Amino acid sequence: MRDVKLVDIFNHHITRKYVIRSGLSHAIAVSYHSFRLGKERGLDVDSAAKAGFLHDIGHYTWYKDGKWNYDLYKQNDIHAIKGAERAHKLLIRLGENPIKAKEIALAILFHTDSFLPGGNVIRTPLQTVIKLADEKDEEEGGLHHTRTLSIKRALESLERLDQRIDHLKQN
Repeated sequence: MRDVKLVDIFNHHITRKYVIRSGLSHAIAVSYHSFRLGKERGLDVDSAAKAGFLHDIGHYTWYKDGKWNYDLYKQNDIHAIKGAERAHKLLIRLGENPIKAKEIALAILFHTDSFLPGGNVIRTPLQTVIKLADEKDEEEGGLHHTRTLSIKRALESLERLDQRIDHLKQN
């Protein structure tokens, strides 16, 4: 039995505010990719799916002249740092196992090296999966953050993924 499901995370007002702002469609796609890659590598698919879903919860939208400015974002990016903190706090509030919440937060922290001087880090298998899943869904110029998805469809997708995770955990 899982302490917290993806739907529980999605239904929290903090998730709604920040994940929708950073790209709900992208978050769900990365969650699915993370689940699949985690399954292939024998990892905890629940942690993988959660980290994939929350990986961009720390995004700040950089605007210039009323339009999102991708170059400005890339220059000033610390979303992984903010996201790791925000996700950890959210998961703990929702009742996630503290060790698991920390593992998920660290996977979010290391899903990108854009905030690291030199950009080199040795990742755990889960951290690697989240990075690969994010890259799998990226679009030039950050357009993956602008794809839209209805709340209803997002909820249905997360319910299906929760069912797949539960099925794997039972077997």
